[in-house]
Amino acid sequence: MIVGVYFNVRFKADYVRYLEKIEDVLKSNKIECLLVNGPSDIGGIDILMVLGGDGTILSIADACAEKHVKIIGINYGHMGFLADFEPAQFDYALKLICQGNYVTEKRSMIEILLCGKTYYALNDLVIQRCTSGSGFSNTVNLRAEIDGSTVDNYSSDGLIISTPTGSTAYSLAAGGSVLTPDLNALIMTPICAHSLHSRPIVFSDKSILRIYRIDGKNVLNIVVDGKAVETVTQFTSITVRKSERYVEFITSTKNNFFDKLLIKLNIWSK
Repeated sequence: MIVGVYFNVRFKADYVRYLEKIEDVLKSNKIECLLVNGPSDIGGIDILMVLGGDGTILSIADACAEKHVKIIGINYGHMGFLADFEPAQFDYALKLICQGNYVTEKRSMIEILLCGKTYYALNDLVIQRCTSGSGFSNTVNLRAEIDGSTVDNYSSDGLIISTPTGSTAYSLAAGGSVLTPDLNALIMTPICAHSLHSRPIVFSDKSILRIYRIDGKNVLNIVVDGKAVETVTQFTSITVRKSERYVEFITSTKNNFFDKLLIKLNIWSK
């Protein structure tokens, strides 16, 4: 078995101490250890140990999904919804890897088709107005269709399309519902909609969502898992569906989603 170790960039100044300990423990259990610097280093690894926050995990999640690499996250960030282990559980997480005494949880992803390109998201897709420069706009006007039926026309700051995993991120802050990770559903949440009837919509992940522009004059920013991937002025539609890819997280039977939710949201509110 080969275990990779991936650090938050801001954490790398102190990574040598952690890496040496990880290497010593893994090698004593006849497990190879490799330092991973980015997605291109994922090939051939069985498990990736990620030390960082949600952003660090999101930056490597798609590569792990593509290569079928399991992720075990140690939270050294602020929120840490995606990491099942806190720093105090560092030794426990290593023990789980060495003993193989863990369970895994598969998290669904969405596939996004835009302008001939394909993107994958573990958390969410955000289609939002441009807030600076010559492309600045007060609102964007979008139409959403699910399986060919119009859901609504949205005059808003944008739309968020989230997986259950992403429902506790930007979508939650924008007023969306929390979806438990085992639900076969997606959620579309308008951002600051200029309407009293525009509300988040939870729909089956077997459906296909298409987003169309009602007017074509405004610049739109396209953000996938927190990373700006496109700035577009013209497009026919954006198609969103559940991906065949998934991210597999190593967890333990001691972890409970609702316990984590209460703890993390209370930390957030302080």
